[in-house]
Amino acid sequence: MKRKALLALVLALVFGLSLVACAPAEEAPAEKAAVRVAALSGSTGLGMAKLMTDAKAGTTANNYTFEVFDAPEQLLPELSATEKKYDIAALPTNVAARLFNKTNGELQILAVNTLGVLYVMEVGTETVKSVADLRGKTIYTTGQGATPEYALRYILEKNGLNPDEDVEIVFETTADGVVSHNQEGAILMLPQPKVTAVAGQIGAKIVLDVTAEWNKVCDTPMAQGCVVVTKEFAQANPEAVAEFLKEYEASINFVKNNAAEASVMVAEHGIIPKAPLAEKAIPKSNLTFAAGKDMKEMLAPFYQILFDADPTSIGGKIPANEFYYGA
Repeated sequence: MKRKALLALVLALVFGLSLVACAPAEEAPAEKAAVRVAALSGSTGLGMAKLMTDAKAGTTANNYTFEVFDAPEQLLPELSATEKKYDIAALPTNVAARLFNKTNGELQILAVNTLGVLYVMEVGTETVKSVADLRGKTIYTTGQGATPEYALRYILEKNGLNPDEDVEIVFETTADGVVSHNQEGAILMLPQPKVTAVAGQIGAKIVLDVTAEWNKVCDTPMAQGCVVVTKEFAQANPEAVAEFLKEYEASINFVKNNAAEASVMVAEHGIIPKAPLAEKAIPKSNLTFAAGKDMKEMLAPFYQILFDADPTSIGGKIPANEFYYGA
């Protein structure tokens, strides 16, 4: 009896161990790709807010780290260096083209995130009802050598005004410099969210929506903001790039459709300093998402317009086809 009982016990142990050995091993969760993102404050950064919040909560497909910059010029040295500090970065579209040409194709454009965000404001009594009413006026603005200058000149010309003779365009280096011209009758061209911020401060009101005026005279959208990726990162991490595009599109759509909730996230991440200001600016910031073929169809003719105005605005030549990621 004892021998039978011992044999049964041994058999039971062997059978149990064989079940454990045959059980499928649990797969370890795949390690998330590390993605370093440089975002911009202001309108170009608005669509990133939900993604930044989700990343902080650990619910994103990639492991993102974010840094927010006040101006694209702060990013250019990092994106031009041999060793890139960021994998993905937000930039004005013309700056993205310049960098592509400067770095011999080391950057690619992933998506357009912002259309026109420029508005013309007038201090005091409103005398400007149309572009034609700008004749004889002085226009204070930023963006010399960039999209704001070329968009303004294009609209003026298409409305029969000579930008060099019929108006005076005075460029300031900062939006605050533009706002310092707050005398009665001053004409200011500013981007969101600065437009919303100063509207109640200096008695200035929006008299022209530059995007709307552009659309009246041009079939090509005025695509001002985008995100780019380093070619090295994109080639090594196509799945991470695909996940980013999916999550970024969802983030942009959330911000567009939930201004009140998103504005809190925007302020938390330092994209716009105050939530009430962000909530008012979001609907006027023309957030969009276009990638792949749609992005190329939008940008290629826009770059042609900029090139015709001034080749140096996009780095001296039209970007090659490989500039457009996924197109």
